[in-house]
Amino acid sequence: MTRKTIALDDLLAKQGQDIGVSGWHEVPQERINEFADLTADPQWIHIDEARAAKESPFGGTIAHGFLTLSLLSAMAIDVLPTIEGQAMGINYGFDKVRFLNPVRAGSKVRGHFKLLSAERRNDNQVLFRYGITVEIDGVDKPAIACEWLSLAILG
Repeated sequence: MTRKTIALDDLLAKQGQDIGVSGWHEVPQERINEFADLTADPQWIHIDEARAAKESPFGGTIAHGFLTLSLLSAMAIDVLPTIEGQAMGINYGFDKVRFLNPVRAGSKVRGHFKLLSAERRNDNQVLFRYGITVEIDGVDKPAIACEWLSLAILG
């Protein structure tokens, strides 16, 4: 997929507006297991399907909150444009991250992106603040609500 390119002034004019919705991203048990191995977080609610089905209030295994949060990178590629003349983008961090609802193994999630603000830091840097809600397919309550800060470095 080719990312859309946009002039900086056109993106700045979108402050306060919805930018877009990503495609669906699957969260199969295999991905959850790999994330558990990678992060050394083998808690049974994530990887022990039999025990989670019996003992967990979720009726089965769930994704790590940080796994779901990390999928924002792929969701952003689906939605956020590249700025004309941008040399690179830097993940600047998060504010107000909330894990609102567990993502059950086998679910699909997607991100809704809104440009909350943009602040010129100097001639070559713009700090963007995106409000993001991560939706779970077929579930009313979202998985995550957060604000993501992204620093655009202009060439």
